[in-house]
Amino acid sequence: MLHRGHESTGDGDGGEPAVPMAWFCAEFIADELLRTGDLMPPSSVEYRAGRDALALTVFLSGTGEELSGLQMVSRLPTWLSLTAYDQGWQDWVRERLDSLTADAEASGVRSRDLALARAAWRWLEETELLAADLDAVPGHAGTADEDDGPKVWTPAWQLGLPLGHLAIHLF
Repeated sequence: MLHRGHESTGDGDGGEPAVPMAWFCAEFIADELLRTGDLMPPSSVEYRAGRDALALTVFLSGTGEELSGLQMVSRLPTWLSLTAYDQGWQDWVRERLDSLTADAEASGVRSRDLALARAAWRWLEETELLAADLDAVPGHAGTADEDDGPKVWTPAWQLGLPLGHLAIHLF
């Protein structure tokens, strides 16, 4: 048992830190962007979808180093363009994850950061949330209340991505 103050963050597998700091940093940044935007309650699944989509964007577009406040602000335009509507974000995520996985396998290093990123992507792809059908015929519902309009099951990333984009824009 390690004594308090002597916890190890080093050498989990082949020099990889035991604590996945790059992923945790990306999640922290995503959480801060969403909380600042105050768009959804943090306890909602929509918030989680936005946080995971933003964390993936931050992590996969990063250099692998922690970002200071100024560095984070300088990256906002990149994140904004990556999360923009119709930019193929999901294809970009798949390609980056596959590339990082191939690099990790070639080097023989097991990346805890990459494992968490893959788990977040799996959740975003496999989880469906009931959302307003934005493709429905305008005025079809006959009411101004969004909650009464037509609904459709949507992959979580399709809700989280625009939420994350708006949070970046509001920041």
